[in-house]
Amino acid sequence: MASRSSILLVMVALATLFVVGSCTTPLTFQVGKGSKPGHLVLTPNVATISDVEIKEHGGDDFSFTLKEGPTSTWTLDTKTPLKYPLCIRFAVKSGGYRIADDVIPANFKAGTTYKTTLSI
Repeated sequence: MASRSSILLVMVALATLFVVGSCTTPLTFQVGKGSKPGHLVLTPNVATISDVEIKEHGGDDFSFTLKEGPTSTWTLDTKTPLKYPLCIRFAVKSGGYRIADDVIPANFKAGTTYKTTLSI
């Protein structure tokens, strides 16, 4: 028969796993200074994402891939202005892809941080 201290130890370990596993951060993207309709710089508030892609308003697919830069910034340069609002798809380094719908609005302002409905 298991002792009370063994049962208590197991319960504490399980509770710790639950708390650590459920800690998430609400995901935001800051539009970098100098961004304009054909030049977009995004900085997420978490460093655990990769493979960032953009879908324009009314688009059927994620046809723009952003380039990763230093300090966790993601940049896109296009010849024509993008159609806003933009959806963002990205890979989470812990596994899988996520999509944040209509994150960057048509009237975005450089330096502004936009919230998503996702937590990472």
